[in-house]
Amino acid sequence: MKTYLVTGGAGFIGSNFIHYMFKKYDKDIRIINVDVLTYAGNLENLKSIEKRDNYSFVKADICDKEAIRSVFADNDIDIVVHFAAESHVDRSIKNPEVFVKTNVVGTAVMLNCAREAWELSDGTYKEGKKFLHVSTDEVYGSLPEDDNAFFYETSPYQPHSPYSASKASSDMLVKAYMDTYRFPANITNCSNNYGPYQFPEKLIPLMINNALTGKKLPVYGDGKNVRDWLYVEDHAKGIDMVINKGRLFETYNIGGHNEKQNIQIVNIILDTLRQMLPDSDPRKEHITKDLITYVEDRKGHDRRYAIAPDKIKAEIGWEPETCFEEGIKKTIAWFFEHEDWMKNVTSGDYQKYYQEMYKEG
Repeated sequence: MKTYLVTGGAGFIGSNFIHYMFKKYDKDIRIINVDVLTYAGNLENLKSIEKRDNYSFVKADICDKEAIRSVFADNDIDIVVHFAAESHVDRSIKNPEVFVKTNVVGTAVMLNCAREAWELSDGTYKEGKKFLHVSTDEVYGSLPEDDNAFFYETSPYQPHSPYSASKASSDMLVKAYMDTYRFPANITNCSNNYGPYQFPEKLIPLMINNALTGKKLPVYGDGKNVRDWLYVEDHAKGIDMVINKGRLFETYNIGGHNEKQNIQIVNIILDTLRQMLPDSDPRKEHITKDLITYVEDRKGHDRRYAIAPDKIKAEIGWEPETCFEEGIKKTIAWFFEHEDWMKNVTSGDYQKYYQEMYKEG
């Protein structure tokens, strides 16, 4: 039985990955979830699996070397899947130091603790160990909006926000460990994820929640910034395949082949909500394009991301399975079924943050 250490497993992508792995492997794996439970970490995401014998949760900060060292000392970890990160660009612009600490220092701690636990006296590593570092396409910078160019694994890093700079730095640390110590690792860089359990500071759950509650839909700038969208379960499958089939020391881009402007996403959400809500639902009446409100553009806002998953398809056989039209319906259906979850995460400090971030221009 393989033992997985998943950092940030109470967050959006991490919790979806844990659900995916238990759905696929059931009792054939063990998962230890390490999460410090910041505003975006929510153990409600894992309620259905928290009593499993082969699952355990450890509340710990990845920057706390002794806490992480203890997890490795108490468990024979085979695979580290490193999701834990501060991830929202707006927050990084307001408080970049937090992003440097968590994303850079935290990754260094994880690498050092894994290396201590896995390295043999001759400098090689115990068989079957792997560290998978989950990163973002934002490290590559911005592409021309009217071009057919894509990000590849060989694309130079050109981060523009404190968030993407911190993730680029963490990527470089992992690359350095692979080169210097021949540390057994892979890096994955994904496009924008969407799906269940996503905290509503991100575009898609923010728009769904605001539309359902009759609030304005804040759109940065002209709304024509382009992102490539990846359904989170497809991403989880890609990570699992890289763990099992990826060549050591390689980077794999995981992209969705779903490029859309932000304003297109907003309009698709409005149209889909109106299709899915019954006529008897009073919320349907106020879900119109009149809710769209353009706000001052984000500082250093990248214009276009587009990631090419050619390498992962050729080497491993992964490709996205969920088209955006299907994925957005599944996502909205999930939010319909989990309205209490949304109410719980959108209370208190989140509301203060929301008001500060999305003042109308």
